[in-house]
Order: sequence, then structure tokens, then C-alpha cells
Amino acid sequence: MTDRIEKIVRDRVGEEPVCLFAYDLDRLAEHVRAVVDSLPARCRMFYAMKANSADPLLRALAPLVAGFEVASGGELDKARAVDAEAPVIFGGPAKTLAEIERALRRDVTRLHAESALELHRISEAATRLGRTVEVLLRVNLAGPFPSATLAMAGRPTQFGISEQDLPAAVAAARSLPGLRLTGFHLHSLSNNLSAEAHLELLAHYGRTVAGWEREFGLRCEVVNVGGGIGVNYADLDAQFDWASFSRGLPAVLDEFPAGVREVDFECGRYLVAACGVYAAEVLDVKRNHGVDYALVRGGTHQFRLPSSWQHSHPFTVLEVDEWTAPVPRPELREASVTVVGELCTPKDVLAREVPVERLRVGDVLVFHHAGAYGWEISHHDFLSHPHPEHVFHADAS
Repeated sequence: MTDRIEKIVRDRVGEEPVCLFAYDLDRLAEHVRAVVDSLPARCRMFYAMKANSADPLLRALAPLVAGFEVASGGELDKARAVDAEAPVIFGGPAKTLAEIERALRRDVTRLHAESALELHRISEAATRLGRTVEVLLRVNLAGPFPSATLAMAGRPTQFGISEQDLPAAVAAARSLPGLRLTGFHLHSLSNNLSAEAHLELLAHYGRTVAGWEREFGLRCEVVNVGGGIGVNYADLDAQFDWASFSRGLPAVLDEFPAGVREVDFECGRYLVAACGVYAAEVLDVKRNHGVDYALVRGGTHQFRLPSSWQHSHPFTVLEVDEWTAPVPRPELREASVTVVGELCTPKDVLAREVPVERLRVGDVLVFHHAGAYGWEISHHDFLSHPHPEHVFHADAS
């Protein structure tokens, strides 16, 4: 937590319980600039908007990344509101015909086709609009792949075209009007924490695409290697080694066909997670059946990531010494606390049995690395509690 983020939180301590997301846009820019600057020449970094599509954050990212990766018409609208001409690539496993047509009218750079039927839908829309659109075929590779939190390929999932169906998909993409088969999309996993394993994965992608060039007699121009680079929520000091990864990339790119002019990354979590925190004031502490609980203003309806991934999210206790309420101030000392929210369900848990030296009602818990998949994936209006404040800080603002 940076000093400026701590100040934002402390400035809001008062009559109403603290409940907010705060984002350090300067820290975001510094991190993303370093990532992008370290990429080899033919690599491009797109921002996967599903991680966090807040307008101020998109505007901070726009001049730093190659463009935006969107997965819905709504995300496309948000991207275009920020920059009417920024490169946009359109993915997602279930695009409607209306979304495809909207993407073409709003000049997306290319679409990632996830099935034979989707190829026909893209062709229909492109033909009707008199367009020729670049497409990548998203392929569900057979694997095996490195261990990661989520797997999109190498097993049955709704994503992409099975390798056994690839010959028919390639034939369709090359024959249908309005389409130009530009390459392949190979996003296979999410939240990989090993730089070495990720380099091996990309080398496998390169060899696979080279094999497809020979098998199908085609020339691949673009390979999208997806995102999948993770954040270590269990140990914030042991993050993905991007420096080692970027040093190893040039050798890995030698595995790709020479004609591949562009290798696209579409990272989300790795770019934005560290710039954001979720702060929630402790409303009560209690002990039930041998477990100490801290109940906060907020919960999984605002910050669903810990519940979704079944982990204890890391937090810092921001002590607030002021206490003016004419009631006792409960506290815990040398305890292992389970942090829960204000919802009427025992599943509303943000962290379990985390050691704390002292925790009082009125202190604020600041959850770190909350810039990705927090507010975006949460069920905001369950129980109709007030929404948290969203604060975006930059030195120039």
C-alpha cells in the first residue's frame, strides 16, 4: 500500500464506515510501461478489459498498451469511449450476430473465432457490410499444460475449437467470404506463476503453429498467446518473474514461424491487480464456536475474488485510534481472525484464520492487489447495500 493510498483511506475515516476501492494510477503506469518496454519487437501487449474496465483506469492504460482486448459489445463501447481509434481485438466464447456486426461497424482490428458456426456468423455480417475482417481461430489445444489456477484448454471447456476439428475450421475460414484467416489464438490457462513454465508454454505454441503451417499449407501472420500470467495472492513478495520471462522471450520466439509478424499478449490481472486496494472498516468482532470473526462494511458482493478463488486475500490492518462512539470498543489481541462481510450467508468470507496482533472495531482492513477481478465480477446489489466509493489517484490529478 502506497502512502497516497493510505492517505485516501484515512481521509475517509469518519461518521460513515469506510468502504472503497482505491487505485494508484501512477503505480499502474510505472508497472505497465516497464512490462511493455521489455517486450521484443514483434510482441504486442493488449489489455484484457475483463479484469477491470473502469474508465479512469482505461484512460491511464490507453497510451501504454497496444490496444484493448474485449469480450462483449459492452466492453467494446467502453473501449471506444476512451479511444475511437485504438486497436481492439474481440474475443469471447459466445458472440451474438448483433455483437459481431457492432464490432465490424466500430472497426475492431480482428475477431477471435471460437467455433465453425461463429465463422459463418462473422462471414454473414462481413458480407452484408461489405467488409473483409481478420480472424484468428481460437484452438483448444490437447496439452498437457503447466499447473495454474484456471485451465481453458487441455481438457473439456467451452473455449475454442478442438484440435481434431481444426482442419474443417481452417478450410471454412479460408473459403468463407469476408474472412481473412490471419492466425491462431492459443490462450490455454490463467494465473500461471512460473516464468520458466510460461516460456515453455509459448515455445510449445510456436512449434504447434509451425506444424499447422506445414499441415495446412498456410502462412500465419499473427499468434495470440493470451494472458495467463498470474498474481501470487498467497505471498505478495513472490510474484511472477517478469524480468526473467522477458529475457527468455527472444529465444522462445525462434520457435515461431518466421512469417509471424505479431505475437499478441492479452494480459489483464497481471497488469492491474497491484494498483488497487479494497478498504473496509471493521463493524464488529465476535467469537463463535471457537473462531474469531471480524465483520466489515462490505464483503463478497463488492469484492468477490476471494470467494471465487477460495483463498484468503492478503490484507493489512490500518489502525484507527480515534473512537468517539458512546459504546464499548471490542478488540482482538494475538488472534487468528476470519474476515466476513455484511451479507446473510456464511459464504461471505474474505479471509480465514489470519493472525493479527490487534484488531479493533473501527480499524480498517486494506486488501492488497485488489485491482483485478474484484468489483468487476461481484454481485453488487445482493441485499441492496450501498456501493463502495471508487477513488482513482494520479499525481497530475
